[in-house]
Amino acid sequence: MPLLRQASLPVAILLLVVLMVVPIPSAMLDLFFIMNITISLAVLMVALNAQKPLDFSAFPTVLLFATLFRLSLNVASTRVVLVHGHEGESAAGRVIEAFGTFLIGGDYVVGLFVFGILVIINMIVVTKGAGRVSEVSARFTLDALPGKQMAIDADLNAGLITPEEAKARRIEVATEADFYGSMDGSSKFVKGDAVAGLLILAANIVGGLILGPVSHGMTIGAAAHNYVLLAVGDALVAQIPSLMLSIAAAAIVTRVKSSLDLAGQIGSQFGSARTWTPVAVILALLGVMPGMPHLVILPAAAAAGFAAWKMRQAARRPAPIEEVVAEPTDLSKISWDEVTDGMQVNLDIGYGLVPLVDERRGAPLMGRITGVRRQLSKELGFVVPQVRVRDDINVPPFSYRIIVGGVVVGEDSVSPDEMLALDTGQAYGELRGKKAKDPTFGLDAVWINAGDSDAATGAGYLVVDPGTVVATHLNHMLGANASELLGPDDVQALLDGLKERASSLVAALSTLPLTTLTQVLRGLLAENIPLKEFRRIAAAIAVAAQKSLDAEEIVELIRPELGGLIIGKLCGVREPLRVMTLEGQLEGLLGQAVRSDPSRHHTIEPDLGRRIVEALQRAAQPLIAEAKPFALVVQPSIRLAIRKLVKTCLPDTPVMSFFEVPEEKAVEVVAVIGAPGALAA
Repeated sequence: MPLLRQASLPVAILLLVVLMVVPIPSAMLDLFFIMNITISLAVLMVALNAQKPLDFSAFPTVLLFATLFRLSLNVASTRVVLVHGHEGESAAGRVIEAFGTFLIGGDYVVGLFVFGILVIINMIVVTKGAGRVSEVSARFTLDALPGKQMAIDADLNAGLITPEEAKARRIEVATEADFYGSMDGSSKFVKGDAVAGLLILAANIVGGLILGPVSHGMTIGAAAHNYVLLAVGDALVAQIPSLMLSIAAAAIVTRVKSSLDLAGQIGSQFGSARTWTPVAVILALLGVMPGMPHLVILPAAAAAGFAAWKMRQAARRPAPIEEVVAEPTDLSKISWDEVTDGMQVNLDIGYGLVPLVDERRGAPLMGRITGVRRQLSKELGFVVPQVRVRDDINVPPFSYRIIVGGVVVGEDSVSPDEMLALDTGQAYGELRGKKAKDPTFGLDAVWINAGDSDAATGAGYLVVDPGTVVATHLNHMLGANASELLGPDDVQALLDGLKERASSLVAALSTLPLTTLTQVLRGLLAENIPLKEFRRIAAAIAVAAQKSLDAEEIVELIRPELGGLIIGKLCGVREPLRVMTLEGQLEGLLGQAVRSDPSRHHTIEPDLGRRIVEALQRAAQPLIAEAKPFALVVQPSIRLAIRKLVKTCLPDTPVMSFFEVPEEKAVEVVAVIGAPGALAA
């Protein structure tokens, strides 16, 4: 492929020479004319979509070759017109015939005037203006070149940029100067092409008027009709692509640097209600004046007024929140955000961790936070709020705090210049470094030098960088507090998305207040039930809402319908579900206590609760050590009370009722928590 790409340009140049010398049939000439129009359109589109002139730095060379290709076609078509013009209007091919008959109605006098107007537009308006802009731009760019070079050297000496950045900026400045200099000369190609088109047209007409009567015995009128019509068609075929290239050149040299393409830049500057409101008013006044074409002007005024109204509505909408907001580097700036913090999730860091979010060092932590939000959003089924990262003088230098809803849910310390080696149970040997604990999983760990990472990995340790440590801790804390992240606006967004697929289901939920629905969904998230299958969850809620409007009761009513979702996180399809149960006598005692509690606080006698928790922890310890997930399955009447009891010691352990386990699911009982007497013993 590289060899083919290198050989394509010399072959194309040889083809241009062949077109000028060797006669070609009219069918091939049609193919080349269409290719010429295609190239001109492609060049125009690239020029319009460029964000800055240097984005199309090859334009001067492309313009040269496109002009040569068009002139080669002019020579080839002139040969065909003069040799076969006496045969009729289709003698020079279908393209020239179409431009000579369809576009100008077969009247060569009209064609001459149309061609003359196109040449005037191309030469005097577009090409002359673009050439003047290119000349001035080249002069100003060359005059400013020494100053730009000195500015780059000053930034480099001040340490504001690296040597690599300085080198890249010098190359950009030199390329810009070369580009505008080349464009100044390239504009002469377009002007010369237009002049050549006039001369070739005159040559075709004069040659046809001589060859027709002399060589083919035609009358002057017949020769004028055939040869002039073909000559005008040939001129128009060449002039229209030339005009498109002139427009492309003008668009490139008049382009101002912007982060938007030309259409976006123009749209952003015309997209103001203050622009279109006066236009609508003036057009409306013109439209009501006597004698004016009311049916034309008044619809235009209405369209301008509608555009102004839409733009005013768009301007009133709140600006979209940035995905990740970081303000750690500007320590002198004080804003209202520091006084009234509207962010739901914050990550406050000490000044020693600022390098982790410094853009000049790649901001490794910021990219990982974005990845955490994206992954959590997919797992939970709703968009996790943005995370604000900022430095806080009240936080120790190398520490950080994770704050959700104004509450600190996690904090720890990391070493920004070291790596954390985690002992996952397979490591051997001792590592030199500072002993630590992994903030997420509580594993034994050691902070080591970055150069010792390979040795630690070889010894069986899992080595991670400080940014990954913070991001993993943040991921765990956001997942554990997912219910605090869901608000009424997020629930409304879920309903809007579901409405497009199941409008009747959303209508069935309309009897349930949005606040109650939010409490139900937050209750599911609190028990590690994601909202990914929101349609299934919404269908269960719609049925349960006919029986009760209490959020806590609705959660209990829909859980049997969601048992498959809960079990899917604990075991595979063919793998049995590991469960713990309570001894029958103990369940009966707890059920009696729950039924006798009219306040529905579901409290368990403290001493009995403590013994149940201790027994559960003893039974769960081997399973947790082997990373085997399990569930605690109890009677439906006491599920909520047991969940509140277990949440403090085993927060990740799901507490299910018997009705939530499908009948076809295999179950493996791994432990039975004993009777009250056994617990007392």
